Parts: sequence; structure tokens; C-alpha cells
Amino acid sequence: MFSHGLRSSVHAARTAKLLTRFGLDLRRSAALVDTGAVSKTVRRVLIYRLGSLGDQVVALPSLHLVRRSFPQAGLCMLTNFPVSGKAPAAAAILDPELIQGYVRYVVGLRNPLELVRLWAAIRRLRPDVVVYLAGARGVKVAKRDAWFFRLCGVRRLIGVPDTEDLQQNRLLDGGGRYESEAARLARTLESLGDARLESPRSWDLWLGDGERERAGQALEPAGGRPVIAVSIGTKQQTNDWGAERWRALLGRLGALLPGYALVLNGAADEREASDAIAEGWRGANSGPVLNLCGQLTPRESAAAFAQARVFVGHDSGPMHLAAAVQTPCVAIFSARQKPGVWFPHGAQHRVIYHQTDCWNCGLTVCVAEGKRCIYSIAVDEVVGAVLGALGMGGLVAVDGMGATGATAATEADPLRG
Repeated sequence: MFSHGLRSSVHAARTAKLLTRFGLDLRRSAALVDTGAVSKTVRRVLIYRLGSLGDQVVALPSLHLVRRSFPQAGLCMLTNFPVSGKAPAAAAILDPELIQGYVRYVVGLRNPLELVRLWAAIRRLRPDVVVYLAGARGVKVAKRDAWFFRLCGVRRLIGVPDTEDLQQNRLLDGGGRYESEAARLARTLESLGDARLESPRSWDLWLGDGERERAGQALEPAGGRPVIAVSIGTKQQTNDWGAERWRALLGRLGALLPGYALVLNGAADEREASDAIAEGWRGANSGPVLNLCGQLTPRESAAAFAQARVFVGHDSGPMHLAAAVQTPCVAIFSARQKPGVWFPHGAQHRVIYHQTDCWNCGLTVCVAEGKRCIYSIAVDEVVGAVLGALGMGGLVAVDGMGATGATAATEADPLRG
């Protein structure tokens, strides 16, 4: 939780002194751990989950499991806020009936005073239970986080990944694919029951009528045509397939799908880039092109994706939103992470992932290898996956695992395939 804090004995001593001044004797911290029966009445649950939009979406099955387990409790989330924002990313996507409030967490917490403020905020909240849904950062960090929550007076902790097995995404049998992050999180909460990953209800965003209506209004210019939704946004340079490839792809799809409308979605600062790649579609298809970048909230975007026949995009928050509303996704992945960990959940999706020899590098910017994992993905390969997702045959479609066996970039022009 405070992965960069308390790294030295000086920090630890200063923090202990400050906590003691706030009324907590560290020598009594062990008494706060309740290993016996827990009260049947749980009124307040604090969920510890950091991350961006996509991180919150993949946690949905676990969040719904928590709600089912504590139906009468108020659920609050300890999460990161934007530097200049008043609300966290989680609040933009999670229904307020699911998560009723948020506690600010300062990422990279180093300042002992900030740590004390967090301690005081949690003490004021007085959660009966803390559910640990933070990303895996090592057993030592998880145990340190658990220690901190106990110092805050929390008697029951659920989901702390305090073994190497709970920290790791398991290698699945056959094919070299790994357990999804959604599945790993659910595994940490097995004491609460089955997270039901295969049930669409476990991914339900609880979209409201107003959000669906707003999405419907935004899609009206499509004139009732079937829609292909595209989002080219991504947080990482390594995950960006490249504008020329996107433009070539949309040109091919526009020619093959004359009866379709193209809908582009993403953040406001992606509007210009999305317009540029749409020229490929416009050159081959006279149908409507709707650029909705910056016009819809994330939840309204999810409602719009729900009306699309297929979603095409990078490993990104919009991809996870489309998957959550059960729209088939064609996802273009770099190999910066293990295959499967961040893939959209469900057999209806088609993921294209080339496992080059530098896979699982974890890089956010790739210079030395020239992004050869994602750049080796040819336009024809993505076209085939889209046609397959639409049930139109044509080019060979890519199955749910994609081209994971590929080990080198294509020697020919990757735009040509």
C-alpha cells in the first residue's frame, strides 16, 4: 500500500512516534487482530483497490462478490485520486449503489504525516472489514499493508495475498496462457465464495436508463446501421499499434463492410488522432462515421459499446468496458505482460498477441526492440479477427488466444500483412 514508504528505520521510527501521538500504542497493535468469530453484523466495509478505469473493471466480479457477502453494509473504497481531481477513476465507472464512498490514497506514500492522515481517516471510518484487492506487489508489501490496517483498528482482513501463489497469475494448462487478473483477484476472496467469473451478471456495471438513453442519442446519426466501435487510446507507448496501421485497417474494414457505421470513442485528447485514422474508412465507405471522443462519460461509453456488433482496440480501459457489457472484442496486444493476464474475459473475444522473445518485459516505452511484438501484428490478421467476431468468415479468424506463438516481427511490410 505504501510501497515506497517506511523503507528505513528512521521512517519507521518517525511514523511510530506520530501514530502514538494520535492515540495508538504500537505495543497494543496485536490486540486489534481478531482471529476468532466475527460479528454477524457488518456495517462498514473498506475495499482497498488502486488503479485506473481498466483496473476497476477487471475487479467487478470481486466487487459484486463483496456486495453479495455483505448485503447490508456500506462499501467504501480506498483508492488513488488524480493529482488535480476531486474524484477517483473508480467513481467514473462504478455505480454509487455498489461503492458508496471513497477514501483518498496518495500513490507512492512517503511522507509520515500523510500516512498518519490516512490512518486517521480509516480510524474515523471504523470499517468492520477491509477487503484487500490491490495489485500484486510482493508478499512483504502485502503483509506490511495488513499490519497497517490492523494499526488502524481493523479486526478482519480478507483477501491479503500473503503467499507467493496468491501473488502470481497461475500458468494455465496448455498453450502457455496465464490466469487473468480478474481470476487472481477472485481467488484471493475464495473465503467469501464463488465470484462467478463466467456470469455476465458478475460484470454488470448497473448502467442506468439515463446513461443508456444518452448513448442511444449519441448513436442516432448511425441511422440504425450495425456499428463497429473503435478506440485507439492506450496509456502505454508499448501498447500503441500505430496510426498508419489503424488507418489501413479501417480502410480494409470499410471496403468489406459497406452496410456498417464506424463509431470512434475515447478521451477528448484522442479526438484528432481518431479523426485522422477514420480517413481510411471514409475513403472506402460512404456510411456514417461518428467521432464521440470526449463526448460521453465512461459509463455512457459502455452503454454505447453495448450496442456495437464488435469493439476493436488496444489493451485499454475502453476495451475492458466493452468486454464488461459483453460486446465481442478484437484486442491488439503488445507482449509487455504475460499472455492472458489482461486479456478481456470471455470466449467471445479475439486477442492478437505475438509472443516475441522479449515478452513480459514490463516496459512502458520500448526503444531498443522497436515495439516488434505489437508491430509484427499485420493488418490482415486483425481484419480476419474482426470478420470472425462478426461471424462473416472470410479471412482466417484468430481464436481467443491469438497468435501467441509468433516469435519474430514480420519481415515484409506489416501494413500489408
